[in-house]
Amino acid sequence: MSNGFTAELARFGPQQSYAPPSRARAQVYCSRLARAHYENFTVASVLLPRHLIRHFHTVYAYCRWADDLADEAGGGANALALLRWWREELLSCYDGRPHHPVFVALRDTIRRFDIPPEPFLDLLFAFEQDQLVKRYRTFEHLLGYCRCSANPVGRLVLYLCGAFDEERAALSDYICTALQLANFWQDVARDFAIGRVYLPREDRERFGYSDADLAARRFTPAFAELLRFEVDRTRDLFYSGMPLVERMPDTMQADIELFIQGGLSVLRKIERCGYNVWARRPALAKWEKGMLLAGALWRRLRGRWLGG
Repeated sequence: MSNGFTAELARFGPQQSYAPPSRARAQVYCSRLARAHYENFTVASVLLPRHLIRHFHTVYAYCRWADDLADEAGGGANALALLRWWREELLSCYDGRPHHPVFVALRDTIRRFDIPPEPFLDLLFAFEQDQLVKRYRTFEHLLGYCRCSANPVGRLVLYLCGAFDEERAALSDYICTALQLANFWQDVARDFAIGRVYLPREDRERFGYSDADLAARRFTPAFAELLRFEVDRTRDLFYSGMPLVERMPDTMQADIELFIQGGLSVLRKIERCGYNVWARRPALAKWEKGMLLAGALWRRLRGRWLGG
């Protein structure tokens, strides 16, 4: 468990007694937590409408705490117990009795944007699943995991933007699932090191990549073809979600496009390394992220000029 999270759990964990903070103090707490993980907010800080920033910080704080409870608390039964406690805190928040600083702030966001509990609960289900399921037999099973681990994030964004409807939600699901899958294919080696395999067994068997090859982390022609297959259908999911860009409010179109282009860039990186993600992680360099951000800013400004 990291020292930072250990300290937070000692302050605000299930065994601690404290008075709920004021809404203002709770919001400061969430924003400080978000900025401490600033790499996740490079885009939000530049592109998001100012009035949404604090609400994005609050939702992020909820996700950050849940993620840390799952991954930083030793895993297994202890993590499951802490995630159950976090669910109880969430339900108390919806009952109008928030206690933890995150939920004191989240209560305001939930009421302002009329967010139902399902996206938050689905995320917790995914974190719990991580404690129990380490490998996936079929691609459909993996998609089922993404429906809880990734898609709720996109739906929360739609609520915060005042743009939620079933059509947009379906398009958002394509994008969020694709982003999750792109991360899996990028992180095959990292995930394997912690005992997780997201390449479905049916696909590994189809391409002739054996359990022995996997255990030895062998890069073979079969593995290259397997990952080519996964990258291709992940790209198709991004393309399926692209119509969401034009269906979003003008102030959010560049943000959505940036997420799509970032994910597609990761897939291209995987292709350019010949699909050998065992040898090195194909991550975007800072200058490449900067180019994506600059492109999104340019398209936003161009749209304003032409629109004016």
